[in-house]
Amino acid sequence: MSVEIKLSRSNRIYRPNEPVEGKIVTKLSSSISHQGIRLKVNASVNLQVRGGSAGVIESFYGVIKPITILNKTVEVLKSGRISSGSTEIPFSFWLKDPGEKPLEKFYETYHGGDVSIQYLVSVDISRGYLHKSLSATMEFIIESEKENLPEKPISPEMVIFYMTQDTQRHSLLPELKSGGFRVSGKMCTLCSLSDPIEGELTIESSAVPILSIDVHLLRLESILVGEKIATESSLIQTTQIADGDICRGMTLPIYIILPRLLTCPSIFAGPFSIEFKVTLVITFQSEQSKVHSKSNFKTLKSWVTCSGKYSP
Repeated sequence: MSVEIKLSRSNRIYRPNEPVEGKIVTKLSSSISHQGIRLKVNASVNLQVRGGSAGVIESFYGVIKPITILNKTVEVLKSGRISSGSTEIPFSFWLKDPGEKPLEKFYETYHGGDVSIQYLVSVDISRGYLHKSLSATMEFIIESEKENLPEKPISPEMVIFYMTQDTQRHSLLPELKSGGFRVSGKMCTLCSLSDPIEGELTIESSAVPILSIDVHLLRLESILVGEKIATESSLIQTTQIADGDICRGMTLPIYIILPRLLTCPSIFAGPFSIEFKVTLVITFQSEQSKVHSKSNFKTLKSWVTCSGKYSP
């Protein structure tokens, strides 16, 4: 005896002004009677504050009350019977009914560390007091409404950067300081979620051989707690663009595909905000780098250099 939800779109991606359609599939060994089949649609922004990103007082708050985006119930069938075997019951509902004012803005789906935005649809087949209800839940993904999207593709906003021993704020190896190095390049900091982060870099000079070049994609999540703002940065993914000591003067391409559910358009709301940062990390060959593993993005070592830029 089981029940599941199957949406009409395999990718489960919808927009707020589109109908969500699908089927409720039941598999029963014998026919059952029910007191109604209902769908519950819930959407919320879930917030939590960890002790590492806030003070002692703020850490007591823990999980903060979610921000409700949508909370509605849709009646699919009135009371009746479901026959044995496999049965498909179609359903359709609008996230935003014509003329209905939503409780909150329809933010895009996002799975973060301290902030998550989820849209869930649940089915409940009530069978009365003597029998346990049959239920199932599925997440679907919301993207921006078509009328809110730009008519023309977003042209990547390229930022030119350079890295030398003088641009680093942490201590460096003596040979890096004395011999020096220079890395130049460009990278886009404004792009669509469906487009990759593109750019290029050139190792103009380096007195120390290079071990690897990586690009870190970070998220910066801020939550308003009382009168203070708790901000936490965390690593989403690392992309290696070079392995070993590359030739001087050679241009390397940067091409990074964004993980959809782990990223979203930058949000600057009252209770919370979500931003993203791209950091270019160069690790040099040294005795210390052989002993230690790759450096944490929060605590750079003396044989590592970096350059970062916020990406809206």
